[in-house]
Parts: sequence; C-alpha cells; structure tokens
Amino acid sequence: MGGAETVGIPDDSTPRTPDRLRRRPSRLLSQLTVRSDRLITDGLVQVDARKWHYAVLASLQEYGPGSQAELSSRSGIHRSDMVGVLNELAERGLVARVPDPEDRRRNVITISSRGRRHLCLLDETLDDLEGELLAPLSPSERDQLVRLLTRLLDHHTGAA
Repeated sequence: MGGAETVGIPDDSTPRTPDRLRRRPSRLLSQLTVRSDRLITDGLVQVDARKWHYAVLASLQEYGPGSQAELSSRSGIHRSDMVGVLNELAERGLVARVPDPEDRRRNVITISSRGRRHLCLLDETLDDLEGELLAPLSPSERDQLVRLLTRLLDHHTGAA
C-alpha cells in the first residue's frame, strides 16, 4: 500500500496527528475504510475481479436466482450500475440471464457452475486480504470487531 500522503490523508500513526482526532471513532472508521478499500480493490484486481462481482455472486449463491432489482437490493449496488456488473459477469460465464417466465420484460439471474468456482476463489482471496488488514487482531478480537460493526450498521440501517 502506498503512503497516506499520496491520497492527501494524514497518517494517523504519526505524532503530528492531534490526540483528539485519534480518539474519534468516526475518523478512525473513515481512515480504515480508505486503507481497506485500497487493499481489497488492489487484491481483487489480481484475480480479475471487483467488489461488486463478489457481492452479486455471493447473493446468488446464498439466496438463489433473482431479478436485477432483487440483486440490487440484496447487494447494495445501485440499479443503474447493476446492468454493467451483470454484463461483466455474463461475459465471463459467471452468471446466466434468462427472461422471467412470469414477466418477459425482466430477467432472472442465476449463478453458473463457473461462477460458483470463481466465488470460492474470491472467498479465499478476501480471506487473505482481510487477514492482512486485521493482522494485529487476535481471532476473538476479529470476531468482536465484526459483531460491533454489524451492530452499528444494523442500528443505522434499521436492520434487525
């Protein structure tokens, strides 16, 4: 990863960062998000993938086939971006699009066997990248961090 200066973000590990900034959870989350996004994006490029590919394939694997609108809702990908993501996945043979027999105006998207294999590769890649991101934390601390972040996100999104 490049230095924080390259993106105009102060490196909070230096003594120059005021302590009151280092104690702000919102700032810490923001700083970590920048570094996490860079690490994950760069790592997925190495396996010719993007975060949105993973989100769609994971949704299809866990919940089964769905329309573009359903996939948008499940994955958090804006509807206007979903078509492009699905085009990329379909061109690679990772998903199939077929007209919905109940409504020919919409498509039903299904993960292919190749898509399932690719999802396994992406899981392994993300496991390694997240291991790097969370390296200073013990396994129990990692679990606790996920629980706390999930609780915060659920609270702010109205999820139960």
